Amino acid sequence: MSQILAGKTALVTGSSRGIGRAIAQRLAAEGATVAVTARAYTPSPSLRSGHAEALPGTIEETLALIEEAGGKAFGLAADLEDSAARDRLVDAVVDRAGRIDIVVNNAGFADYSVVEDMSLETFDRTVEHYLRTPFVLTKAAVPHMRRQGAGWIVNIGSVTGVAPVRPYRDYNKTAGDVIYASCKAALHRFTQGVAAELLDANIAVNCVGPSTAVRTPGAASLIPDSFPTEPVEYLAETVLAMCHLPAEQRTGLVAFSLHYPWSQHLPVHSLDGVTALPPLEPPATANPNIVSAGI
Repeated sequence: MSQILAGKTALVTGSSRGIGRAIAQRLAAEGATVAVTARAYTPSPSLRSGHAEALPGTIEETLALIEEAGGKAFGLAADLEDSAARDRLVDAVVDRAGRIDIVVNNAGFADYSVVEDMSLETFDRTVEHYLRTPFVLTKAAVPHMRRQGAGWIVNIGSVTGVAPVRPYRDYNKTAGDVIYASCKAALHRFTQGVAAELLDANIAVNCVGPSTAVRTPGAASLIPDSFPTEPVEYLAETVLAMCHLPAEQRTGLVAFSLHYPWSQHLPVHSLDGVTALPPLEPPATANPNIVSAGI
């Protein structure tokens, strides 16, 4: 463990489980104090297609994993669909830790449906999570990062935001991911544009997505059994790589979690930073429109 994030404070949204939890663990292993956030301290119902289901994973469980590995973290409950809670979140981190150096916009909502059948409510909630929330949290964090002379913002993208390949697969015809994917594509472009705006302030803005998919508690029901998936450690390591270099050296990238480490010969570690994992080549089934070194 290099402790390259010692003295830094990181906010990771949606970190009670899944990808967010893995990122929080990896950043904490390198010395960051991590603000672990979710809608509530208890498992909260996830509403999809009119059905509510409480998914496993809590703030306290993530805190325990970090602390057991020798890291530092604190919890903050904030429902990002509540505008007042969302608007207060960055200030709550600063009030607790005295600073904010890293923001990882990970929290999300996915309710797949073909456009013809999708409700306007689902459309609005998807846009709220993947465009409005990263905008609001970025806008709130930037003044603090400017005063500190540096900062790192990482948005969690998606391979679905990359144009599908023709001839279209059956998945593209039936998955119902068009609105989710469109918002992720917009998030990729948001990342690249804000990176240009903040370069001279030494605030790096990058985007990281899975090269295939990560089978998390929240996403498992949306991923067909035959769809290729990947270990979450490669994504967490790629996020870490976007969180410590000066902006002039690494900003404006949309990178993918198997392609980027493989192409850049980036060592990948377990979430506690202790064990080196083997290089993992992107599968032949990965979208050929992905640029290995990021775009």
